[in-house]
Amino acid sequence: MKSLSAAIVAAVLLALLFDTFAPAHSQQVKRPNIVIILGDDLGFADMSSFGGEIKTPNLDELAKEGVRFTQFYTHASCSPTRSMLLTGVDTHLNGLGNMDEWAAPNQWDVDGYEGHLRRNLTTLPQLLRDAGYHTYMAGKWHMGKAPDLIPAARGFERDFSLLDGAGSYWDMWNFTAISPKSTFTEDGRYLIRLPKDYYATKTYTDKIISDIEADRKDGKPFFVYLSEQAPHDPYHLPRDWRNRHVGEYDKGWDVVRNERLQRQIKMGITAPGTDLAERMWFVPDASLLAPATRAIMGKKMELYAGMVENMDYHVGRLMDYLKTIGEYDNTIFIVFGDNGAEGADLFKMIAGTPGTRDFLFASMVWSETNPNAWGDPHSYVGYGPAWAQVSMTPFSQYKGNLAEGGIRNALIVSGPIDRQAAGSINHQAVLHVADIMPTLLEVAGAKRPQTYQGQEQPPLIGESWVKMLEGKEASPRTDKDYLAWEIFGNCAVRQGDWKLVWQYKPYGTGEWQLFNLAEDLGERHDLAAERPEKVKELVALWDDYVKANHVILPSRVLWEGMEQKLPQRYPVEPGFPPLIYKSQFVPPKDMLANPKP
Repeated sequence: MKSLSAAIVAAVLLALLFDTFAPAHSQQVKRPNIVIILGDDLGFADMSSFGGEIKTPNLDELAKEGVRFTQFYTHASCSPTRSMLLTGVDTHLNGLGNMDEWAAPNQWDVDGYEGHLRRNLTTLPQLLRDAGYHTYMAGKWHMGKAPDLIPAARGFERDFSLLDGAGSYWDMWNFTAISPKSTFTEDGRYLIRLPKDYYATKTYTDKIISDIEADRKDGKPFFVYLSEQAPHDPYHLPRDWRNRHVGEYDKGWDVVRNERLQRQIKMGITAPGTDLAERMWFVPDASLLAPATRAIMGKKMELYAGMVENMDYHVGRLMDYLKTIGEYDNTIFIVFGDNGAEGADLFKMIAGTPGTRDFLFASMVWSETNPNAWGDPHSYVGYGPAWAQVSMTPFSQYKGNLAEGGIRNALIVSGPIDRQAAGSINHQAVLHVADIMPTLLEVAGAKRPQTYQGQEQPPLIGESWVKMLEGKEASPRTDKDYLAWEIFGNCAVRQGDWKLVWQYKPYGTGEWQLFNLAEDLGERHDLAAERPEKVKELVALWDDYVKANHVILPSRVLWEGMEQKLPQRYPVEPGFPPLIYKSQFVPPKDMLANPKP
């Protein structure tokens, strides 16, 4: 008996000793799983939980169970946003100071402008993997193609990834003659062909479910980065998803945008009295277009809506799977779009003019131009600036620009991290995509070291949301904190309700503009002349940002020659000029007469 008792005591002491020195993550009985769902060019107002008429029941379920945020910021383009999501480091220090595709000559071979994630940086999946998480990715990468830059080299143990910034949803065709095929990896190997019956949105979900299933019996938590390609153009869609909104958008973008605003006001996404941003000056009033033209333009939006609904459907498949295996209630979901909706004609930018190499390539590879074939392989459709503004209701402009329509996104957070009232809407917290890394490291009980594998790490720019989501603070930022952006030479800084913006003509004025976002969500009223002291304060913050992050303004920009290509800019006012809005005069019937003989 004495020896048995001694053995029991020894076992207890050993258990206590192990518990004392065990890693923090092993002390938790069940750490939460993490799923990031990133829509590509998904607009602020597209999901029905943010005012859209597009049906997104699965994403809406996450919104009803969690909390929606209306002041969440990304960057104005895809790879810069993704770089901050996965590193928590400003773009000018993490390698995406400019997009690889548009880097200016004075940025070539400059640290911070490599066009891919810098090799010395540690990533969120690396640190979560070190902390005992499985790490899975499926979808668009867009942050490097060399073997030491692909997802498998940056912390993902399983992946199925499109390394390019966009491409066909049906096959491996890319956009230029010099780079005709998209590059894919699976679990660290470059694919020579795609799986049978490949369709991007479906296949990405299939792969994530398969990855989780393969490892789920070991009991480890998982981190999923579902980096959707949808709804980025080209708008490719299975035929049975194309006819769910037939004729719905023939009424035109102005009507749909106003309907979205009214829904946003009714559900509390925006405040009563909010004004829509001014319609882009080169976008026509849809009511003045011929019916056939409106129908063709409306068909593009029908395809876009179908892509968002198809993405929602496949997100629902993942949700249902997690429910089936009993992991749904222990999973944190973070849902948002990577930048504003795409209003530029990307296909035209790539194809160029007749007689060029890429125009010939585009004519052969993207040859299905009949509207009845839109959505099929070899078709290329984007919906243009008019519908992009609808997607970004009520904001000004869209992707690529630093108006709110380029950088503000809908955000849903749900799961065990959230202690807010189910279905609540948070208008107070000003959040940034770089916040996600410190937030999830805290959730996982992981830390980011000052040096990683012998490499000094630049500072994180984000703030953890954990206390906010637990209801212990209203926002991770005060009115003294500021956010700043630079992309393609456009610049912006926000502190409190004030935002200072400098943009190239024609989208900007070539001067600093000042807006009060609490009173002017649509950025209609430039207050720079009225508040020069506020401009001076914010310019000082901008200078501080430039110095701290080694910002190099580009010597060449996307906007070259655009002012000459677009119509001259004049204010857009409904009903002006009256000449074209006045209906036929109809005399009283009792005063009608035939001419006298």
